[in-house]
Amino acid sequence: MLTGKYLISKTSVSDSLRFSWHALRAYPARTVLMLTATAIGVAAVIILTALGEGARQYISNEFSSLGTHLVIVFPGYSKTSGLGSLAMVNATPRDLTLDDALSLTHNHNIRRIAPLNIGSVNASFGGRSREVPILGTSHAFLKLRHWQLAQGRFLPLTDLERTTPVCVIGQKVHNELFGSQSPLGQWLRLGDRRFRVIGVLATEGRSIGVDVQDIVIIPVASAQQLFNTPSLFRILVEAKNRFAIEPVKQFVIQQLKQRHQGKRDVTVITQDAVLVTFDRILGSLTYAVGGIAAISMAVAGILIMNVMLVAVSQRRSEIGLLKALGAPQNQVVQLILFEAMMLAALGAVLGLLLGELGCYIIRVVFPELPAYAPLWALLSSVAVSLLAGLLFSLLPARQAARLDPVLALTGK
Repeated sequence: MLTGKYLISKTSVSDSLRFSWHALRAYPARTVLMLTATAIGVAAVIILTALGEGARQYISNEFSSLGTHLVIVFPGYSKTSGLGSLAMVNATPRDLTLDDALSLTHNHNIRRIAPLNIGSVNASFGGRSREVPILGTSHAFLKLRHWQLAQGRFLPLTDLERTTPVCVIGQKVHNELFGSQSPLGQWLRLGDRRFRVIGVLATEGRSIGVDVQDIVIIPVASAQQLFNTPSLFRILVEAKNRFAIEPVKQFVIQQLKQRHQGKRDVTVITQDAVLVTFDRILGSLTYAVGGIAAISMAVAGILIMNVMLVAVSQRRSEIGLLKALGAPQNQVVQLILFEAMMLAALGAVLGLLLGELGCYIIRVVFPELPAYAPLWALLSSVAVSLLAGLLFSLLPARQAARLDPVLALTGK
């Protein structure tokens, strides 16, 4: 029971805080219930927005790792822009060839190109064997993708049409087929052909859907011969700078259209276009899940209102005593609002801690996902929590202020 020692003609902030703190401590079960509801709402906003933002950053980093200022050429034409063209693998009216790739080198805006062929064969060495993904490409691929070598050297700088029996392997291939033995200079059998190992990749991650440490890289002409195909899977083109990306895209379209009897039968997308599309989709998703999580804040606010209404009815005699001692209506409203705001603030702090803990657990379980809540989510979750506490406590506060002190003291 609060006595008149906390009442003065004009209640100070410290008096209001002491009143609210004593009221919260007097009813621990009710306090814990409201703190839990508010904390869950704030934590939900933080964790869900962190997941959305983490997914956006992950996709952005994945495409950035493909290279810088990249233009990607797919066989087959699709009028669908952005993400739809990523699924273009089959139904190719005309193959991309090494001659097509070579024709793209004659432009001052292009720094380098790298044709790609992919497949899988059985790799064997010294009685050990396993299925490995094969990537056929050129000397330029290493710099285009910004990969690193752990040992040896990359594919030699030769004509694209020249077959050379050399290969570069990933770390897993090294460990599983060669063990502790140095693979450099050894002959690795791929299918029915032999390739001399000249390098080992140090790069980790995924490329074109496969583990970089799990692949074997050979010259593109050797890959065509190994897979018995004249076609290419993709052509990667690197522009000299960001401003050259669009001119390079238009040059590629026109050049290949001219080579293919005036028919546009390739799809050309830019790295920036893909990133912008993903950024829009995942950015909208982040705001959407943040909005959905914010609904829980409204639920917490409704809980605060209901609990505060119950609290007012339980504390009628206390409120009646305050009014009998001369507390005006606005002072009673202020005291009830302070109590609700203190609850909301404490719940918001607890929610921030729970949310950050949840984000940390996500980052530990999924290290590749940068699940960090954006600053706007942190600030808005706290602001919405305080706003909900204020708005939903107005009704209980006004009800308390209207109590008749005599009837309240008698419990009526």
